[in-house]
Amino acid sequence: MRKNDIHINYRWVLYVCILTFVLSILMSLSSLLLENVTLFVAFIILLFIIFIGIIFDVIGIAVTSADEGPFHSMASDKVYGAKYAIRLVKNADVVSNICNDVVGDICSVVSGVSVAIIITKLIEIFPLLKTTYMSIAMSAVVSTLTIGGKAMGKSIAIDNNLTICLFTGKILAAIHDKTGIEILADMKTKNKKGGKADRNV
Repeated sequence: MRKNDIHINYRWVLYVCILTFVLSILMSLSSLLLENVTLFVAFIILLFIIFIGIIFDVIGIAVTSADEGPFHSMASDKVYGAKYAIRLVKNADVVSNICNDVVGDICSVVSGVSVAIIITKLIEIFPLLKTTYMSIAMSAVVSTLTIGGKAMGKSIAIDNNLTICLFTGKILAAIHDKTGIEILADMKTKNKKGGKADRNV
C-alpha cells in the first residue's frame, strides 16, 4: 500500500478521545455514588451501568444493519426523527464506534470499579466472606449479564433495526429541538479526494 493511500482523520480521532474522556468522567461519577449508598442501591446502580452498555450495543448493531431507504420515504412523509435516522445510518461506522466501542468499553471499566466497591461493602457486612471468592463470583455474574444481554440484544437489534433507528432518531431530533445542538453533523470526512465532509440530511 502506498503512503498516499493511507488516510487518517485526525479530527475524528480527537473527537473520539475527547468524547471518551468526558463520558469516562461522567460514568465514573456514578460509581463514586456507590460509596455512599446502601448495598441494594449499589446493586441497582451496577445493573443500570450494565444496562446502558447493552442498550448502546443494540443501537450500534441496529444502525450498522439498517438500510437508509425506508427512512427517506419516512422523511418525505415528514415522520419525526426520520432525518436523524438517515444520519445515523449514513454514519453507521461512526455511530458503531461510539456505541459499541467507546460507551461499551467505558461501561466495562466502570462496572469493574463498581464491583470492587460492592465487594468492599459485602465484606463489611459479612466479614467471614473471603474477598477472592467474592471477586470471582461478582465478576462471573457481571460478565454473564453483560455478554448474555448483548447476545440477546443483537438478535433484537437486527430484527428491529428500523424501529430502533427511528426511535433513536426521534431522541436525537428532540435533543436538537430543545438545545439546538446539531448531532452527527460533519462528524467525519467522507470525501477523501476533496477532503470535505458530505452534507448529511
